[in-house]
Amino acid sequence: MVYHVGWHASSMLWNQDSCVSAEVVAAIDVNTIANEVYRHNFPHTQLWAKTIEGISLQEFNQLSFNMILMSPPCQPFTRIGLQGDVSDPRTKSFLHVLHVLPRLQKLPKYILLENVKGFEVSSTRDLFVQTLENCGFKYQEFLLSPTSLGIPNSRLRYFLIAKLQSEPLSFQIPGQVLVEFPTVEAANSQGPTVTVDVRKNSEERKIEPNPPSDDNTQCSGKETFLFKLETAEERKRKLQQDSDFSVQMLKGFLENDDDMSQYFLPPKALLRYALLLDIVQPTCRRSTCFTKGYGSYVEGTGSVLQTAEDIQIENVYTSLETLSEEEKLMKLSMLKLRYFTPREIANLHGFPPEFVFLGSAPDSPDFSTPVPGAFSTSFSRNLLTLEDDSTLFYDW
Repeated sequence: MVYHVGWHASSMLWNQDSCVSAEVVAAIDVNTIANEVYRHNFPHTQLWAKTIEGISLQEFNQLSFNMILMSPPCQPFTRIGLQGDVSDPRTKSFLHVLHVLPRLQKLPKYILLENVKGFEVSSTRDLFVQTLENCGFKYQEFLLSPTSLGIPNSRLRYFLIAKLQSEPLSFQIPGQVLVEFPTVEAANSQGPTVTVDVRKNSEERKIEPNPPSDDNTQCSGKETFLFKLETAEERKRKLQQDSDFSVQMLKGFLENDDDMSQYFLPPKALLRYALLLDIVQPTCRRSTCFTKGYGSYVEGTGSVLQTAEDIQIENVYTSLETLSEEEKLMKLSMLKLRYFTPREIANLHGFPPEFVFLGSAPDSPDFSTPVPGAFSTSFSRNLLTLEDDSTLFYDW
């Protein structure tokens, strides 16, 4: 799926959970399958099947919106990519928005942007905040994961919220990226806040252009592996995550379907990737980020679920490398490992139960890019109600 679906889903939940009324006046995308899904779920919303840069200033003005929710293409900023930044053609749509924003007849009151970690040290980000400052916005940046809201999935993302006003936001710390979810209580207190220095991170990135990913710790070569390709430090980190009672257990997001045979890992995948799998149980309070290749590829695309909870994973993996392929497969099969279903991933991403996925591949929708519905709802609702109400959305 694509950007606007998660934002629109969040506005639905926001309407239900608060006294603030939200209306999406326009949604924009060129992906035909995504637009088919969007029309099915939001038939009364104006949907433009065109590029952002194809929208004129006049068309923007006619929408008369007072909020922009946007998730520009993330490929130019991903830490494992080429990091083309402003020179990447996929940044053109966002640069067009920055060009149009100061020229609008009426500036929106709020702007909320989501992107990948890495955007915060990009030249595009610098252009964005400079445009915001020139237009009179006050803003705050964040690096947050759904675990901040009790959702057992690691999905670190960059957020920026901006408000058109002269006074600073109540939770604003200039030049810093907040890495904790702000609350009304925290905004009113004088206690310490966990932050990241944007300028320092930018300098560090020049030295190390491709830092390690959020969920996988790279081994220095001097650490001792336990069972699987996992160090004692990594094992300790996972145990700490599972002991965090502020995060829900995975079992609350799973389907109650007795027949999950189509989702079990095939023997070939078990044998080839056994030592690389991130294995979780229903009682775990963590899972790694699900990527576009989940279900088609195994390594680094997301966690797999151990459904045989009575089996100790250490016992299965002990001396596994000394066994024959047949013996390995027999031991690994005891764990009954399966992929998370599309609905379960949608649950972790906060899509409401009534949301329907359509298109050419209904059994394997792409969850790699949407803003999680419940995550964005809580983010928007909590932060905006720290200031005041907002009533109209422009949805990208």
